[in-house]
Amino acid sequence: NPECSASRCRTSAALLARAAGFYLPGLAPVSFCEPGNDQVPDCKSTIELFVNRLDSVESVLPYEYTVFDFCSENTMKRPSENLGQVLFGERIEPSPYKFEFKKPAVCQKVCTKSYDINSPADKAKLDFLKKGMLLNYQHHWIVDNMPVTWCYDVEDGQKFCNPGFPIGCYVTEGGRAKDACVVNSNFNEKDAFYIFNHVDITIHYHIVEHEQLGARLVAAKIEPKSYENLNDDSPDCSGGPKFLKNKHTGPFKIPYTYSVNFVEDKNIRWASRWDYILESMPHTNIQWFSIMNSLVIVLFLSGMVAMIMLRTLHKDIARYNQMDSVEDAQEEFGWKLVHGDVFRPPRKGMLLSVFLGSGTQIFIMTFVTLFFACLGFLSPANRGALMTCAVVLWVLLGTPAGYVAARLYKSFGGEKWKTNVLLTALLCPGVVFADFFVMNLILWGEGSSAAMPFGTLVAILALWFCISVPLTFIGAYFGFKKAGIEHPVRTNQIPRQIPEQSFYTKPFPGIIMGGILPFGCIFIQLFFILNSIWSHQMYYMFGFLFLVFIILVITCSEATILLCYFHLCAEDYHWQWRSFLTSGFTAVYFLVYAIHYFFSKLQITGLASTILYFGYTMIMALIFFLFTGTIGFFACFWFVTKIYSVVKVD
Repeated sequence: NPECSASRCRTSAALLARAAGFYLPGLAPVSFCEPGNDQVPDCKSTIELFVNRLDSVESVLPYEYTVFDFCSENTMKRPSENLGQVLFGERIEPSPYKFEFKKPAVCQKVCTKSYDINSPADKAKLDFLKKGMLLNYQHHWIVDNMPVTWCYDVEDGQKFCNPGFPIGCYVTEGGRAKDACVVNSNFNEKDAFYIFNHVDITIHYHIVEHEQLGARLVAAKIEPKSYENLNDDSPDCSGGPKFLKNKHTGPFKIPYTYSVNFVEDKNIRWASRWDYILESMPHTNIQWFSIMNSLVIVLFLSGMVAMIMLRTLHKDIARYNQMDSVEDAQEEFGWKLVHGDVFRPPRKGMLLSVFLGSGTQIFIMTFVTLFFACLGFLSPANRGALMTCAVVLWVLLGTPAGYVAARLYKSFGGEKWKTNVLLTALLCPGVVFADFFVMNLILWGEGSSAAMPFGTLVAILALWFCISVPLTFIGAYFGFKKAGIEHPVRTNQIPRQIPEQSFYTKPFPGIIMGGILPFGCIFIQLFFILNSIWSHQMYYMFGFLFLVFIILVITCSEATILLCYFHLCAEDYHWQWRSFLTSGFTAVYFLVYAIHYFFSKLQITGLASTILYFGYTMIMALIFFLFTGTIGFFACFWFVTKIYSVVKVD
């Protein structure tokens, strides 16, 4: 992968990229030449700048570039967007900022926007612009499929390269500079909005020596500035900063200008041009020791759990198999006592089988998506690819969901197969879609670019009903057709009385304890993931995330098996729902952490943004609940089948 990112996955894909010119679709390098150079085929001389939607860490609502009344291109031709980009609210469109390669420009006028405060339409536009500056909305510009970055110094002399830059900033009535206003001491007018109406763009390029003539762009950096200008109609980029008083009356003009410069960079190669952005991300270097430490602890605990289980079980099985006499058999104790009830069908077996079918679908989807992401196919350069891959996989994995749900429902003794298939195909996806639809209505009401177009909603419904549902029916058909799962021991006709349980072996305390260990191994990664979603930071540590995924699966399995063993020893044979809920309770800890993250880390304001945050968090929690619960159930199912198959039962 030519844009393998700073995580340097060092995979076969990266080796292919160096050895055989392997490029992903849409990610092949583009060569640039000076105007008039016709010697090199497929060599561009014009550099186009594209603009994306604007977003803010103080609001969940992204907006399209044109909503803010900036200088825009008249053409309606927009780059095609994939499903993942549409779902994330990305709206890429052409801009009037165009440069000739290696042709510097100084204070080039783009356009001048004029407003009359007495006009309701103009007042509404200015009010919206002021709201954007107040909430620190950020531009996201793209050159050659690479973000234009604003690099500035942070603490400890480090440089942070932000893939966005603010539209302006606000100085309060008390004279306190907010957000980007702190960068310039001249921003000192009280109760005023300072507009970044000029940008200094520096484009770094790398001359290709061995492959072909021409140059490749390796970085695009920007510095936003504010100029009053002596004449707004013919700006000269002079004077103090441009500001708009909060209570301004009369006409107001904003001239937009840019300067561009070109710098040759021999050190950065095209394949690693994203590295400088990703390496400057906050919290990435500091957290590595902490993450590795938590993984070591989790692996140590897992080893301890496995050792205790194997030693204790080995003794139990040896003791039970040595009981030859009837007297010995009558003195049975522990988990062997419940052998006639351990495979008794659970209550609400229909619902459990449906949850397990959907959980299997999510588990396979997550595994395959993370695997592809590890290979570099879903890097930040390939915009929207991660979400597109996940949705397409979920649609195509209807067959395993139907098969697992049907097979388990049949083993639970269920006969309402039609209801089972319909619930598997519609229940969990329906809850997610209903939540998503309500969130989309709020976005639509707020005029946000993240509001999904009607056509895309219809397309998603078509994918669900025309592909996923039929595939679920096919899977269910094969699941019901196959013989039921054979259990190693017979189930008694009369259920056994469960003795009085101690506090620790009651269902609820066990379920609460079961989710702690799995959550402990993911919560640091969770911080990075939530940062990438809500603080608009790039997430690229997929190799590490895949490792955490494997650790999570192991930890969920072992924690559930351990608690399942204790409950069976206490002669409580209702393990099916308990095993699902024990590891599924990790999702409740996830929800609590998301609430803590909202109040401690985010600056989100406004009712709509708050509802959207918790609405989307509920979708993530439900998916995580089904995912972890399914791991716990199948781990426990394997464990129970295994231990009762090696014990002699009279």
